[in-house]
Amino acid sequence: MPILYGERIILREYRKEDLPYIRKWVNNPEITKYLSNIFLYPHTLSDTERFLNGMLDGSSGIKGFVIAKKENEEYIGQIDFVKIDWVNRIGTLGIVIGNTELLGKGYGKDAIKLFQEFAFNRLNLHKLELEVRDYNYRAINCYKKCGFIEEGRIRQNFYIDGKYTDTLIMGILKSEWEEMNKK
Repeated sequence: MPILYGERIILREYRKEDLPYIRKWVNNPEITKYLSNIFLYPHTLSDTERFLNGMLDGSSGIKGFVIAKKENEEYIGQIDFVKIDWVNRIGTLGIVIGNTELLGKGYGKDAIKLFQEFAFNRLNLHKLELEVRDYNYRAINCYKKCGFIEEGRIRQNFYIDGKYTDTLIMGILKSEWEEMNKK
């Protein structure tokens, strides 16, 4: 995949040297409490290496980018297609900012904007969709700023911190993205 350039960030390929950055967040509950159940148990170094090697050699079903600082290409997080339905032209998005000090600073929004342009203009996808926990207010607000709308709610399907929570399904159509980005 190409490197995508934004004002403050780039979306680039995964690299071996990303391993220590990924290791910093995969077992951090402040980050993983917003992600899927694959982070329910601690991730070993071997787990993380297996994921990264799958991204490097293309054996992973996931396709995507590292979110990196533009000035030095240092890892900030990642944004991926966790699934692409080529028949219906729908991409399912997954994103993580892997450093708590960088949360709420607009890096996720910048990455999603670049990712949307790639998905709609390069891959000719019709729609992007994602799932987000209803308690992840920061992410929900970011997604709304990027044009995603709530399309559905799966009630009480995720158990965390002693209670069941809802999962929101959000999406944006290419036509909605084009309308939002008219200059």
